[in-house]
Amino acid sequence: MITLIDQALLDAVCAEAAASPRRRKNRNFHPSDDHPGHRLLNAMQPDSYIPPHRHLDPNKDETFIVLRGLLGLVLFDDAGGIVRSVKVGAGGAALGVDIPHGTWHTAVALEADTVFLEAKAGPYLPFTAAERAPWAPAENTSEAAAYVVALKARVTG
Repeated sequence: MITLIDQALLDAVCAEAAASPRRRKNRNFHPSDDHPGHRLLNAMQPDSYIPPHRHLDPNKDETFIVLRGLLGLVLFDDAGGIVRSVKVGAGGAALGVDIPHGTWHTAVALEADTVFLEAKAGPYLPFTAAERAPWAPAENTSEAAAYVVALKARVTG
C-alpha cells in the first residue's frame, strides 16, 4: 500500500510536533529502526532544538528536502564556529540539501509547521560521544533556547 505525502499528512505530523514536548515529530516510512534505508518526514516548530551533531559512519550522508515552511541549516567546524548557514525551502537559497557524513550540522525551523523529507542509511543508532558536539548545549537545558535564537540570527541566504 502506498502512502500519499499530501497536505493532510503534513497537517497531521505538524499537529503532533506542536503537541510534543520536543516540538518536533518524525513520521517514518521505513518499517523499523534496523532497516537499511531510512525515509521520514520531520516536522518542527520554531522552538525545537536539534543539538549539533555529525554522523561518522561513511554510509550516513543525509538528504533533506523541505516540503513546507523554512528550515535554517547550520554547518560548523570542529570548534563550533559557524562555517555556513543557509535557508532551505521555498523562498530560501535551496529547496533541499545533501549533507556529507562527518559534517557538524543542525537544523532550526524558521517558520511554524516546517516539514522536511529526510533520507539516510539505517540502521538507527544513538549518537556516540564523538558524534555529539561538545561545544553545544544539551537538549532540555536552560542554555538550549538561547542557543536556538542565536543560531536563527546567524542563518542567511
